[in-house]
Parts: sequence; C-alpha cells; structure tokens
Amino acid sequence: MPDPRFFQALEPLSVADIASRIGAEVGRGGERIIRSVAPLSSADEGAIAFLADRKFAAQLAETRAGCVIVHPAAADAAPAGAAVIVSAEPQASWARASALLHQPLLLDAAITPEEAAEDDSVRIGPGVVLGHGVRIGRGTRIGANTVIGTGVQIGRDGLIGSNVSIGFALIGDRVKILSGARVGEAGFGAAGSRNGPVDVPQLGRVILQDGVTVGANSCIDRGAFDDTVVGENTKIDNLVMIAHNCVIGRNNLMAAHTGVAGSVTTGDNVMFGGRAGVGDHITIGEGARVAAGGGVLADIPPGETWSGYPAKPIRQSLREAVWLAKQVSSRKGPRES
Repeated sequence: MPDPRFFQALEPLSVADIASRIGAEVGRGGERIIRSVAPLSSADEGAIAFLADRKFAAQLAETRAGCVIVHPAAADAAPAGAAVIVSAEPQASWARASALLHQPLLLDAAITPEEAAEDDSVRIGPGVVLGHGVRIGRGTRIGANTVIGTGVQIGRDGLIGSNVSIGFALIGDRVKILSGARVGEAGFGAAGSRNGPVDVPQLGRVILQDGVTVGANSCIDRGAFDDTVVGENTKIDNLVMIAHNCVIGRNNLMAAHTGVAGSVTTGDNVMFGGRAGVGDHITIGEGARVAAGGGVLADIPPGETWSGYPAKPIRQSLREAVWLAKQVSSRKGPRES
C-alpha cells in the first residue's frame, strides 16, 4: 500500500467496476473487491497487479494478487485464485486502475513554521511553504522560497537551500540539498496504448539517508511503487538526474551531469565522472568507477573501472580507441603536394 502520508486511498472497487472504467473485460472474479495496486511480487489479496512482459511469467504464477490484468494470450497463465481482467494493453490498464484507487496528497494548504519545527533551533527563511504533516528536525535550516510538500519528514542539522522543492520524501540527519534541487517529483513512466502514451502513476517515495548531499538543480524522482533510495554519505554534484526506483549505495560520488535511468542499483563507494550515463535496470558493483562521459549499458562488476560508449573495462576501451585511431590514420594516405 502506498504511504498514507503522501497518498490517499480512494474507495475500494469491484473487479467488474474497475474493468468497466478502464475499458477492459472481466475474465473471472468480477465481484472481488480491490483496494490498492501493487507489482506482482508484492501484491496481496486486496491488490491488483499486471503482466506486460513474459519474462515476468514466473512472478505471475507465484503472485498473491487478488486480481491480475493480463493480455488475452496470457489469460490461462493467471493463478487459479486470482480474479482476472483481460486487456490488450495490460500496463496502460493498470495505470488507469491506479488512478481509480490512489491519489497523491497535494499541497493545498500550509502550516506554520512553529507547527513543523522540532524546536526553536530550526531556521526557516522567508517565503517557505510547508504542507500538512511536515516535520523538521532540530538545527535544520530552510532557505527562502522553498516548498516542502505534505507529509515530508526532514531530520536534524540539515541544510535546505533556496527555491528547493521536496515532496513524497523522508530525509535523514545532516542532509544538504542545495538551491534549485527537485526531490520527489513523479518519475518518467508511460505505458503504450491505442490512444497514445498513458502516464503511469508514481506511488513510491524518495529516501535520502544521513549525510547525503544533493547539488544545485539536481533531480531525484520518487519511485514508481518501490522507493528511490540514496545511501548514507553519498555526494551528488549539481545538475545530476536520478530516476525512479534507483537504489544508490553509501559513499557514492556523482559528478555534474551524471544521469541514472530507472531501477539502477549501485553498491557502496561507487564513483561517476562528469556526464556519465547509466541505462535502466543496471547493477554497478561496490567500488566500481564510471569514467567521465561513459555510457553504461551492462552491469559493472565490483571494483572495475569502465569508460567509453558503450562503456567497457577501461583497458579494453582504451585499446579499442587506439586501434580505431590507427585505422583512421592508415586510410588517410599521403598528402597531396
């Protein structure tokens, strides 16, 4: 279930009601009541999940979801105990169902600094807006014109710069978020449908552990369902992008213009040079390094340094660059007089 500090649970609906409102068909179990949405792996009997890719067929077989949305070709693979909704576009249908069952709590009214602060050591600049349920720990300072959304929890001895926006987030002690940063915006998720792309609701959170630094104008998106997590003492430069569902280890260093796509996992003590890029669902092992400008499209084992595009172990990347330069040079031929 999405965190109730950030998301409102709407009225439960029957499987038949959901199918009717999302333009799909009931396969079986139309009378079953559904209260939430979830991935196949974590859904319970009150949740609706979906299968859009056959590589997750094993999760479909083992899911405890009360209802699953599947393509007509996969209807027979649904667990016997689950209600079934049949759709030619399962992910888009699940996205529509999400909007029927959950609603983000937007900042529609503000509280006073006194209501939010742990004690009078908290310093809040002019023009700051604080949503209901915000809590700010002792000794933390908030810069001018920052907006902190409903339910956000901020630890002690932190520093939040000016013109920052924070939502759907739990933030530890001694965290620094510099001016213009955006934490907790909706991740980029869209499902294809016959009427064009459908936004996939982002129902997770951002968790910044103790000692994290987030540079100016950097963006960290909240998870699609699971959380986006940045580990203790990780330091993020200016203009860095971390997408939804990423789990960043402790003591990572990310130089400016690094971009990390969704569902990337990094170990502890990983380093990224400037303008490094990482594709989605990649795992980078403990102590690994990505050279400046590297484009990572495959998992990196612990302790290795990769460079180039597509990124490879640095010695291999350099050898290939030297070989290519020699080939180009040898084909130029003698200069004309």
